[in-house]
Amino acid sequence: MLVLTGVGLLLQGEDALDAFIVVALAEGAIYLIAARLAWGGGFSRRVLVMILAVAALMRVAVVLAPPYLSSDLYRYIWDGRVQAAGINPYRYIPIDPHLAALRDPDIFPNINRNNYARTIYPPVAEALFLAITRVSETLTWMKASMAILDVGAMLVLLRLLILGALPPERILLYAWHPLAVWEFAGSGHVDAALVLLLALALWARRRESAWLTGLSLGAAVLVKLFPVALVPAFYRRWDWKLPATVLAVIVLGYLPYLGVGPSVLGFLPGYVQEEGLNTGAGFYLWDMLSAGLPLGGLGALPYLVFAAAVLAALALRIIFSPEAPGRYVAHAAALAFAFTVLLSPHYPWYFSWITIFLCFVPSTSLQYLTLASFLLYLIPSDTGFVANAHTFLVESAIYLPAAALALLEFRRSRAGLIKVEA
Repeated sequence: MLVLTGVGLLLQGEDALDAFIVVALAEGAIYLIAARLAWGGGFSRRVLVMILAVAALMRVAVVLAPPYLSSDLYRYIWDGRVQAAGINPYRYIPIDPHLAALRDPDIFPNINRNNYARTIYPPVAEALFLAITRVSETLTWMKASMAILDVGAMLVLLRLLILGALPPERILLYAWHPLAVWEFAGSGHVDAALVLLLALALWARRRESAWLTGLSLGAAVLVKLFPVALVPAFYRRWDWKLPATVLAVIVLGYLPYLGVGPSVLGFLPGYVQEEGLNTGAGFYLWDMLSAGLPLGGLGALPYLVFAAAVLAALALRIIFSPEAPGRYVAHAAALAFAFTVLLSPHYPWYFSWITIFLCFVPSTSLQYLTLASFLLYLIPSDTGFVANAHTFLVESAIYLPAAALALLEFRRSRAGLIKVEA
């Protein structure tokens, strides 16, 4: 893993993206072997120390390298700078004359969509950008901060394993995952904060604290909106405290920014259009159906109704299923899988939040989905989403095997052959 991480960094320096993807997939293959060995535990304490040491060394090397796979952290630094100047980050696009005094030759020219898009990030992410940039506005510090949050998630997951009397070596399934290394330490994606908050929500749910669970989950929603789909998994039947807390956190989080009115959603409406989510072209299943059926002109509404019905049916099944220790982890993993496959845009870091469940859910489908997501870097993203044969083939290589594995696991779980522990 350390050697391949070094090779991956060299390939990034040479701008050899295709070769880097091969290396990332090779890391995934080694990861699968290591994960299988670590699952049962039974090793000495020195093995756990080795696992954590390798995880740390991979992250240190990647943090110190220039960002390569994504330019999002330039926007993070810009948003922090804008807020430090007392300006609402949802008010102006970066090239607006009101922000001219904040421009510099290092950060401003590299902000993606800087000539037409306001920020898209929710309030907790924005607060985090402000806090981080008050220490330093350098790329390395932003990446290091996300890596620190990533390590925090690792420690919370390790604590959960110990509390559940599970093999602590299973932390490898998160700590060595290539997504966590390359997307958090490498690209500095704010999803690292999302992962930490979800880990804290799992810990709070284990303590049966609805308030703490709702606080962590609500804050996670305000980093990236996806975790709202997990509320049914953490919810205890007829207990109003968790949903009320999640809602209160979301409302309170947006209050300081409401001076811009509807613009508080930032670039979200534009992003939906840019990614083809308004027409359905950005959804793999709808794209596949459209290739074989005359669905032109229908837009995304039929697919959105279908996806909402699937998620609602899964949520209702979860809410009314019998209570069992640790079952909420498997339920959260199932909702994360379904939401990501059905509704997520096509970027590898959008799959990173699934990785925290791998320490507790023996799911080959989740492992495959998250590892194969690196293939999405084969789809050009600099001109917005374009549905074509190349995109369809890449996404088919990710989603079809993952769906087949998930179906097999579902059948095995119904037969009592899969045990989820937490």
